[in-house]
Amino acid sequence: ASWTQVLEIVEFMCDATSVPILLDADTGYGNFNNARRLVRKLEQRGVAGMCIEDKLFPKTNSFLATERQPLASVEEFVGKIKASKDTQRDPDFCVVARVEAFIAGYGLDEALRRAHAYQEAGADAVLIHSKRADASEIMDFMERWNGCPVVIVPTKYYETPTEAFEAAGISLVIWANHLMRASIAAMQGTAATIRGQRSLVDVEPTVAPLAEVFRLQDEAELSAAERRYLPGNAQAPLPAATKTAQDEPVGVHVHAAPPARAERA
Repeated sequence: ASWTQVLEIVEFMCDATSVPILLDADTGYGNFNNARRLVRKLEQRGVAGMCIEDKLFPKTNSFLATERQPLASVEEFVGKIKASKDTQRDPDFCVVARVEAFIAGYGLDEALRRAHAYQEAGADAVLIHSKRADASEIMDFMERWNGCPVVIVPTKYYETPTEAFEAAGISLVIWANHLMRASIAAMQGTAATIRGQRSLVDVEPTVAPLAEVFRLQDEAELSAAERRYLPGNAQAPLPAATKTAQDEPVGVHVHAAPPARAERA
């Protein structure tokens, strides 16, 4: 998705909740100039912060089975972080620098080198990412890290207990995509039931009631606002009348014949 499409969705989210939102902003959608413009737009919408990663734009998903994913140079990404921090106006806006060294096939030393550089550039936190099924890379990193707060995304090493992350000094754990994946499975199951049974009988007890949909839409607040702001006798406007062929009078339309052409002798 383009960053303008993402902004539109984020704006709806900010309207709906007071919970701070940290946006996964990929690489910042370009170079330093794209990233700092994004900061301005996010602050305008009340977003709490953004996470940008040190891959090259356009990026691919970290969990795709591809060749080594190229990383941006440390110097380029440092400039992107500095531009983002110099642009922000809200002192509480956070820039999280995501280190993809492990994802790209590098070792612990490269991950630490990048993390230290990003912290010195002004990052409020670093996100260290791994695609291993265990948390060994993360724990090795934490044993040697003594800098700014660390964020992790345990999509692959989900069996590691949260208490282990707390003991290691990790500040924030993001369960990144499980709500999305849960909704996909639920919709697929519901669609299969409807198609197979051609009925809603077995589906209705398993889905959210309409009352819950209205609650999420804050329908009660809208109803109260209507009573407060609309006149008591207000009615919904009726659709404007439109003429159709049936409204035309029935009859024969006679058109004057064009003048006859004079024949030359």
